[in-house]
Amino acid sequence: MPIILGIESSCDETSAAISIDGKIHSNIIANQTIHEKFGGVVPELASRAHQQNIIPAVDQAIREAKIHKNEIAAVAFTRGPGLLGSLLVGTSFAKAFALARNIPLIEVNHMQAHILAHFIEDPVPAFPFLCLTVSGGHTQLVLVNGYFEMELLGYTLDDAAGEAFDKTAKILGLPYPGGPLIDRYAQQGNPQAFTFPEPQIPGLNFSFSGLKTAILYFVQQKEREVPGFLQTHLGDICASVQERIVSILLNKLKRAAREVGVQDVAIAGGVSANSGLRNALIALGEQQGWRVFIPRFEYCTDNAAMIAIAGHYKYLARDFVGQDVAPLARYNV
Repeated sequence: MPIILGIESSCDETSAAISIDGKIHSNIIANQTIHEKFGGVVPELASRAHQQNIIPAVDQAIREAKIHKNEIAAVAFTRGPGLLGSLLVGTSFAKAFALARNIPLIEVNHMQAHILAHFIEDPVPAFPFLCLTVSGGHTQLVLVNGYFEMELLGYTLDDAAGEAFDKTAKILGLPYPGGPLIDRYAQQGNPQAFTFPEPQIPGLNFSFSGLKTAILYFVQQKEREVPGFLQTHLGDICASVQERIVSILLNKLKRAAREVGVQDVAIAGGVSANSGLRNALIALGEQQGWRVFIPRFEYCTDNAAMIAIAGHYKYLARDFVGQDVAPLARYNV
């Protein structure tokens, strides 16, 4: 019955979780509000906030799980990808904790952990399954053949879907983080009100930079023609933008599922919390005869529960690393 401490610090959430025999007993997330006034994550401020938050987060995770620190069998931590300064804080803490307790150290790929979040709760997908991972920094189509046997089928050639949401929000004058606000306003608008282009990218890769530019030009032109247009049509613009981003993602997902011939399809990552994407995937799954898997909201955004569950399976495989391990800003699935 291994007890795993999971540490997540890849961006601007400091998180600690406890897994007991593959079941999550605590998942503490400390958010960083300091970035709101800057309109985006400031790496140096993020790493400083991690230093302030990590010990209280770990202490609370241990207390909430009702265990003693001496019972922890291993420490799993996010090695990458992410902001290097943020990763250094989590890595350093994990190494120090493991060294002090003389317990194994487990490095975890952040993107693999997002996919393995599907194994936190039942029902779970069957191998092989297809997973669309969408976040602020990544957009990937992954064929998952085993817990750590993953094949990258497609990825974004420039911007990620989450970045497209956040940059669009900035164009629309919405505060950071803007992605959830677009989702909220979209529920009040007409997704067919305006038409934005769908990039014609070959294969299973994605591109969102051209879409962002098209949205910018659209807003600028409409504001010149009708001053105040943005405020009077905000819901319709958000709904139309969301409709296009979701269609780009699901068109590629449908193509990938057809090519690899799987019936279990999942989404993961921060953007998988978007209601438009979740609802559209459920509808597409019913149409295609898929079994669809969507994590609970708390397991979509960056969290240590997914790190702890990945650590659990690595612990069973005795997949440990030494004290010389270093974080990686770039780390492919």
